[in-house]
Amino acid sequence: MKYTRNATSATYVPDDLDRRIIAHLRVDGRASLSKLSDALGVARGTVQNRLDRLLETGTLLGFTVRVREDFDAQTIHAVMMIEVVGKSTTQVIRRLRGIPEIYALHTTNGNWDLVANMRSATLSDFDRVLREVRTIEGVANSETSLLLSSV
Repeated sequence: MKYTRNATSATYVPDDLDRRIIAHLRVDGRASLSKLSDALGVARGTVQNRLDRLLETGTLLGFTVRVREDFDAQTIHAVMMIEVVGKSTTQVIRRLRGIPEIYALHTTNGNWDLVANMRSATLSDFDRVLREVRTIEGVANSETSLLLSSV
């Protein structure tokens, strides 16, 4: 693990062990330190130090729960492609991040500048989010597709 710190920033380059820790956590985010150390063949303290460093440097942003697709079958899931005018991408992203129903946001190339993953509890909420996104200054166009099932 290579880590340097100065007064203004921290630079961090994950090594193979860090990547293996992250890979195990992607499969089981609740894995104990002991389970991780056994699986990786390193001391428990090493895993703890590496996790602390991954969190401190912002490499790991946190831990989450993955839910079976059919658990929230009534939730409306969609993907929205967004075209941005001129150089307003940063401002548009800032506004989109403030919409709770948008849980992932990606920059892309091609006809669309941004791709937003959305979910809402009702069609009314979904409609409200669409209207909100379309009124953001800098949004030129959008196209949204409902996700019907995951295969």
